[in-house]
Amino acid sequence: MKMNYAVLGTNDMDAAVAFYDRLFDGMGMNKMQPAERMTYWVSQDFAFAVAIPFDQAPATHGNGTMLGFGLGSTEEVQRLHKLALELGGTCEGAPGQRGPRYSAYIRDMDGNKLCFAD
Repeated sequence: MKMNYAVLGTNDMDAAVAFYDRLFDGMGMNKMQPAERMTYWVSQDFAFAVAIPFDQAPATHGNGTMLGFGLGSTEEVQRLHKLALELGGTCEGAPGQRGPRYSAYIRDMDGNKLCFAD
């Protein structure tokens, strides 16, 4: 089994799209917007999306919820962590060795936690 897709809620679609467009730039993901409330970035075997909640209640981040992205190198972990901060994200853990993986943690503008790992 493998993960097929991940969706994070947003309260500001324009800001979320601008953040993730820049974050995923050059990674071979195609952007698509099947509905006004949802935007996807799709690769060969994975899709990531931001969405305004279907029930129209405010989007909230999950306490203990985190999405991890395998990036393949320590340099890419450092680059994306720095870029995410420049784009308005907040640091939840600077790049560094954690057990067997080199990783870094950020929160996007909606408070969703992301991990970048080598």
